[in-house]
This record gives sequence, C-alpha cells and structure tokens, in this order.
Amino acid sequence: MKNRTRAFVLAGTAAALVATLVAAAPAPAAPAPAAPAAQAAPRLASVHGGGTILYPYAAKDDIRFTVDAESTPWTRPFPAPGGERGLPTDARGRVTISHYFTESGFTATAEAEVDCLVTGGRTATLTAVVKTSNIGWDGKRIGISVQDGERGAPDRVGFSWGIANVDVKPDGTVAEGTVGTCMAPAPFTEVTKGSLKVTPAPLSPQPKP
Repeated sequence: MKNRTRAFVLAGTAAALVATLVAAAPAPAAPAPAAPAAQAAPRLASVHGGGTILYPYAAKDDIRFTVDAESTPWTRPFPAPGGERGLPTDARGRVTISHYFTESGFTATAEAEVDCLVTGGRTATLTAVVKTSNIGWDGKRIGISVQDGERGAPDRVGFSWGIANVDVKPDGTVAEGTVGTCMAPAPFTEVTKGSLKVTPAPLSPQPKP
C-alpha cells in the first residue's frame, strides 16, 4: 500500500513539474512577416522589325526600313539648363534604310543611331543620327514614325524627308528643315512586306535628385 501511495505521489509531482515547465516555456515566435514583393521593372517602349513600304511618288522603287529601338530614359545629358539628366524619351538602337531606284539601278543606303523614342498607343515616333551613308547624309538627324497595324490593318511608316520637311522662308526661298529629337510626320505609307512591332509605354518619371 505504501508503495502504491508513493508511486501516486511521484506521478502527481511529475505531472506538476511538466505543467510548470510548459507554463514557463516561451510562447512560439510569431511567423516573420512576408517580404514585400519586388516591384516589377517598369516597361520600356520599343520598336522592332522591318519591311518594304509603298511610297506613292516612287511606286516602282524598292524602299526598305529596319528599326531596332529601345527606350533608355534619362541617359543622354545635353548642355542646356535642365538637360543635365537627359530626357524621358532618350533611346538607343539602329535604323537602316535602303532605296533602290528602278530607273537608274542605284541603291541609296543609310544606317543611323537612334537617339529618341516616344510612343502613344500603337504609334511610335523616333529619331536617329546617320552614321554611314552613300548619299551624303552622314551626321544628319532623320525622323521616322511607325504605326503597328491591328485587326488586319497594315503597319505604316512615315519619314521626315521627301514630302514633309520643307522650310519656306519669309522671302520665298526654300530649304530643308532641321529635325529635332523625336520629331517625325504621321505614318503616311503602308508596309507591304514585313512587319514592325511597337511596344508602348508611358513616359518614365523624373529621377530623384
């Protein structure tokens, strides 16, 4: 009987000890808050592709464009007040142009470096400075517009030379006008072969000081 009473007392003491240890144990740590999701990089505007166009004033000629342009906002500083950081339309890439004149058999070519790109919906306007050409265009800035056709409509291209960029002086004299960054006429010609893809994006916010 004494042995049973002793065992009962020991069991009760052990149970009380376990209860005390459990009560004294620290509460389990709350789970760490989830790390905030990384913000997605802002989408940047771009134009990629190439094609042959139908130019109504040289319908028999073969005129081709290729464009590979990507937005690089605030990367081209220029020496003017407010230009220390560049522009939200700064861009990089390349434009190539070839124009085969059927009557003479001559092919005019030019390759230019993109310096500006802006988009609005399915339309983009870009400029590029000619680096090499066989028609004396070296150093000239050219403007090109691209419209990405939808619902079966053809892509379209416009360009700053030929019909659009004429500067008529007050005295009646005529000269070719200069092309500022991102300046180009509406896309007035159709792409008959090939395609051009416009990826639109809003203007990049101004960088913090």
